[in-house]
Amino acid sequence: MTFQTSDLKRSQFLNLLDGNDNIIEPLYIKAGAWLKIFSHFNSLCARASRTITNHALMGEYRLGFFFREEFKCLCESYPIESRQYILHECKRFNGYWNPQRDFISHFVMFLELNSSAFTFIE
Repeated sequence: MTFQTSDLKRSQFLNLLDGNDNIIEPLYIKAGAWLKIFSHFNSLCARASRTITNHALMGEYRLGFFFREEFKCLCESYPIESRQYILHECKRFNGYWNPQRDFISHFVMFLELNSSAFTFIE
């Protein structure tokens, strides 16, 4: 309940929709809604977790924790590399992501088609 009412949840947590247009809530019971989708692929699970919680090593994260490191996007078209920019606009990654409907299935396809997105190695 505290998580759902937190301001951090609204600003940092990536809301994804299930097939019925419902926001998927974070649960740990029976592997939750996300873990069962990613559990067979360790690297995909790690990247998804970092992206959903906004803890991927990208410019926005570096700016908050490693402010002396570069934080602009590697495409050099955006001043601060952010999750939103990577998912919706960055030209380094293909344009599969559907910005109108944030379904978990689209998110999985984006990560699978863009293996360098939200990784520690560029």
